[in-house]
Amino acid sequence: MSEVRGGSLQRIGPLVDGLLRARGLAEEVERASVIPEWVELVGQQIARVATPVGFDRGTLFVEVHSSAWLMELEMMERRLLARLNSGRERGIFERIVFRLAEGG
Repeated sequence: MSEVRGGSLQRIGPLVDGLLRARGLAEEVERASVIPEWVELVGQQIARVATPVGFDRGTLFVEVHSSAWLMELEMMERRLLARLNSGRERGIFERIVFRLAEGG
């Protein structure tokens, strides 16, 4: 999609990207993309027992449905971070905090 500015057409994508960068939000938007991509990034087996619930800067918070899976995922943190950060130039996660979901 394009818009007319000063008589010339410009693509919206670069304008939005520039606005996000100017506001300091580009990295946060990039990090937020992990949530809808979770199943593809971690696989069906992990996605069935662990759900991302939010993030704060470089930390992703994930609720896990059982204490056994919580311990397993804590041991897999480095591998999961590599998957989450693969191909990213910005919005990198530095750590994952796993916590037991209520009723878990």
